[in-house]
Amino acid sequence: MTARPQRQRITRRPVHGVLLLDKPLGLSSNDALQKVKWLLRAEKAGHTGTLDPLATGLLPLCFGAATKFSQVSLEADKRYEATLQLGVRTSTGDGEGEVLERLPVAVTREQVEAACAAFTGAIDQIPPMHSALKHEGRALYDYARQGIEIERAPRRVTIHAIDILEWSDEDLKIAVRCSKGTYIRTLGEDIGRKLGCGAHLSALRRTGSGPLDVAQAISLDALAAMTEAERESMLRPPDALLADWPALRLEGSEAGRFLSGLRRRVNQADMPQVRVYGPDPKALLGSAHVKAGELIADRLLSPQEVESLIQPRPMAQAAPQEIPSSAAAA
Repeated sequence: MTARPQRQRITRRPVHGVLLLDKPLGLSSNDALQKVKWLLRAEKAGHTGTLDPLATGLLPLCFGAATKFSQVSLEADKRYEATLQLGVRTSTGDGEGEVLERLPVAVTREQVEAACAAFTGAIDQIPPMHSALKHEGRALYDYARQGIEIERAPRRVTIHAIDILEWSDEDLKIAVRCSKGTYIRTLGEDIGRKLGCGAHLSALRRTGSGPLDVAQAISLDALAAMTEAERESMLRPPDALLADWPALRLEGSEAGRFLSGLRRRVNQADMPQVRVYGPDPKALLGSAHVKAGELIADRLLSPQEVESLIQPRPMAQAAPQEIPSSAAAA
């Protein structure tokens, strides 16, 4: 009987920060997270919104203290580049589905611009059946695979802008700036329906989330080729997710009292969201809001987490590691 190969065990450690990953095609968001978590030997990690396996691009990954602010990135506006194949409707709205209909494409530039403009602003979208949205505890795509159609209520989303990047024959590439919860696959189908020729999403790339941009991201292969110390140098501080918020700084005992959860009097107008620091510029204490002259904590770091941001733990150099096929099992 052949002996089973032993799993490689790693020692987890506290890691704090945000890694901007350029997610590759074919990998789920959770699989990408687990592989990076394994490479960093991180104890605690989470991602900030699912990116489909058929999509590539920006996937912010949060570690340690940064996971407390992952909801900020979930709520942020997103930016995408999407390629639509005109003239072909599929059962899933993307290239994986069964072709339902082929129609001739005879549209002008003016018609394409008008179709895109028709879906700019606040619109209602019906979530696609092939999505991770839950119904009675199960993802809609589970029902879709069984041929079951679930009634879905429309959702209000906002499309801030749709710009035409390229257009040749039956391929239309657009840049989309939109609110959270927007289904680009549904948007592509709607544009195709408006044009009268149908369409499906043939490629999708997320280029931005809030203040974060894919140009700042690193690929999984590049990360795996680094030493452990180099990988940790790619981490941005937890406040990278709050970069477009106003900042307040507290001195000495005021910082300590705020960190213990006490409200503090501040000479500031009301603000719905603010990042709060201690005396050290690196000492992020947490997120808060200001109401009637009081600074009220929303999410706080622990004293240990604050200290780790001020004085990061030194790391030993380590050789590059090959990512295991199932990092989640490590």
